[in-house]
Amino acid sequence: MLRKYQVLAAMAVLGAVTHLGVLPSVAPSAIAHEGEDDDDFAAGEPGDAKRPFRVLEVTMSEKDGAMIYSPAEIDVKRGEQIKFIIHNGGALKHEFHLASVAQNASHRVEMQKNPEMEHDDPNAQTVEPGKQKEILWRFTKSGEFEFACLIPGHYEAGMHGKVLVK
Repeated sequence: MLRKYQVLAAMAVLGAVTHLGVLPSVAPSAIAHEGEDDDDFAAGEPGDAKRPFRVLEVTMSEKDGAMIYSPAEIDVKRGEQIKFIIHNGGALKHEFHLASVAQNASHRVEMQKNPEMEHDDPNAQTVEPGKQKEILWRFTKSGEFEFACLIPGHYEAGMHGKVLVK
């Protein structure tokens, strides 16, 4: 008999939730990339480790109140593969997010809403202080692209750079 009332109570709660359009909270990082097409990368596509690539080390850090990448500008040939070795030489967590300026601006808004979001994607990595991560990327499209830290406040403190693909 008690089981019957538990089932009825659960159905009532589910009905109320459905009727009100309220869903239980879901961790922001679990829904952060919902609706994004991971196959629609502005700057190219994930690289192929079996093909030749150039290694490029990028360091993220804080200096004199600014947050920086070194180097802040990278030149690449269209079709070239780059293996980014991304070092976090700073005291804060940072990220390397490779996309178009427009895509990064859009994702920066999402990061404002979900500041605890972390990345482990073909074009984006969150890197803890003193650690490093790698991204192997093939630049299939010509143009100007951006790498940026989209953690709230970091972009505004100067943490963005450009990739020129010719």
